[in-house]
Amino acid sequence: MSRLVDEVYEGALRAMEVLRGVAKETPLDLSYTFSTMTGGEVYLKLENLQKTGSFKVRGAYYKIWRLGEAARRGVVAASAGNHAQGVAYAAKLLGVKATIVMPTIAPLSKILATKSYGAEVILYGSLVDESIRRAHEIERERGATFIHPFDDVDVMAGQGTIALELIGQLGGPPDVVVVPVGGGGLISGISAVLKKRYGQRVKVIGVEPSYMPKYRALIKEGRELGPESYSSGLMDGLLVKGVGTLTRQVIEELVDDLVTVDDREVAKAMFLLLERAKTLAEGAGAASLAAMLEGKVNVKGLKAVAIISGGNVDLTRIANIINYELYSARRLVKLVGAVPDQPGWLDRVLRRLAEARFNVVDIRHDRFAPSIMPGWAMVEVLVEAPDPDAVPEAIEALRREGLEFREVY
Repeated sequence: MSRLVDEVYEGALRAMEVLRGVAKETPLDLSYTFSTMTGGEVYLKLENLQKTGSFKVRGAYYKIWRLGEAARRGVVAASAGNHAQGVAYAAKLLGVKATIVMPTIAPLSKILATKSYGAEVILYGSLVDESIRRAHEIERERGATFIHPFDDVDVMAGQGTIALELIGQLGGPPDVVVVPVGGGGLISGISAVLKKRYGQRVKVIGVEPSYMPKYRALIKEGRELGPESYSSGLMDGLLVKGVGTLTRQVIEELVDDLVTVDDREVAKAMFLLLERAKTLAEGAGAASLAAMLEGKVNVKGLKAVAIISGGNVDLTRIANIINYELYSARRLVKLVGAVPDQPGWLDRVLRRLAEARFNVVDIRHDRFAPSIMPGWAMVEVLVEAPDPDAVPEAIEALRREGLEFREVY
C-alpha cells in the first residue's frame, strides 16, 4: 500500500487515543428490520449521535490538536454545515480561536449552532466556494491555519477512528462497509484502516448523489464533471465541488466500488430510519442505507455496516419527507367529491369513512367552489388509511350512498 495510506492508518491509531473522552464512541446497532429487508446482517454506525451531530468533530479535533503551537494563531474554516460546527466545537475544547466563514444562504440554525460553540462567524458569498476564498484570505491576514474539510492526512486519520471503533464493537471485521462520499475524507479514513487491517477481506463501497457523482465519474468513467453537473438536493452534505488530491489517491487505491442514489431513494431511507430505527438522519447520512435498501449494494448473507454520517437536518424538511412517504405508501389519502348542500350529507361521508376505519386528519367543505353546481358543496377529506386496499372499498361505499368521490395525489 502507498505511503499515504500508511500515514492515514498510523494517524488513526494515534487519533483514537487523542479523541478518547472527546468524541463519543457512537453506537453500532444491529437492525433486524433492515437485515430482513436486505437479506444481510445490517448494522448502523450512528455518527448522527456524535458531538455536533456528525462525524466531522473527529477529524477537526485531531487536526487542531496536531497543530501544536501553531494553533495559538487560530484556525479558520469555510462551510455551510457540519464541518463548521465540528471545527468550532473542537477549537472550543482546545482553547483555540476559530473563525468560520459561512455562505449567506447557510441555514440560520447552523449559523447559531456554530456561534454557540464560541466561533467567530463571518457570512460571505452566496456559495461555499466564495466562502473558502475568503477563509484563505483570513488565513493570510491573521496567520491562522486553514482546516480543510477533507483533503488532509490528519482529518482523514480522525475520521478513520470510526473504523477502529466498529471493529472493536463487532469483535472483528465486517464483510462490507458502505460510506457516504462528499469530499471523500470519511471514506478515505475508513478504508485506510479496514484495508490495512484486513485487505480484500473487507469491501468498502462509497455512495454519491446521482446528480453529483464526482469520484465515480472520475475514477470509473475517466471524466470530470463540469460546472453544469452541479445541482442541489436532499444530500446537501455530499454536494462538494471538485475532488481532493489526497482523497482521490486513497479512494482510487482502496475503495472497491462507487454507487449512486437519488433523492427519492434517500427520502425513503430517512423515513424508514425514523419509523423503524427511531433514528434521525440527514440526507447525506442516510445515503449508505439507501444504497443497501435499493440493491445498489448487495449485502445478502453478509455482515454489513452502513455509516449514518450525520443527523443535522431541518425539521421542516423532515415533515415534508414524512408526508411525502405517507402519501406514497397510501397511508395518507386525500379524497375529493361533492355532496348535496343539505344538513346530514357531510355526516354521511364521515360515517362511511369511520366504518371503514379511516381516521380524519383534515376536512374542507366549500360551497362556493366555481366548479360545483348550485345546491352542492365540495368536500375534501385528508384521512389516514388502515390499509391501501381499503381506499377503493371506501370510495365504493360512498358511491352506494350516491356520492362520487375520487382519490387525488
